[in-house]
Amino acid sequence: MSESNERFVVDENGTRVGVLLGIDDYTKLVEALEELESIRAYDAAKSSGDEAVSFDDAVREIEQNR
Repeated sequence: MSESNERFVVDENGTRVGVLLGIDDYTKLVEALEELESIRAYDAAKSSGDEAVSFDDAVREIEQNR
């Protein structure tokens, strides 16, 4: 993201209260956030200490609980 393209919304006192982003910058931010959420979910699952279940076992368990 380029700092030269930053545009802010200001209130009547000149205090910055918002920011306007180009769609490309917004898309990059959303993608980065989604990646960070995936990393955090992976880290949480990895540190939970639960034993891993194979995909086939998980599918069988889901189908049995229907």
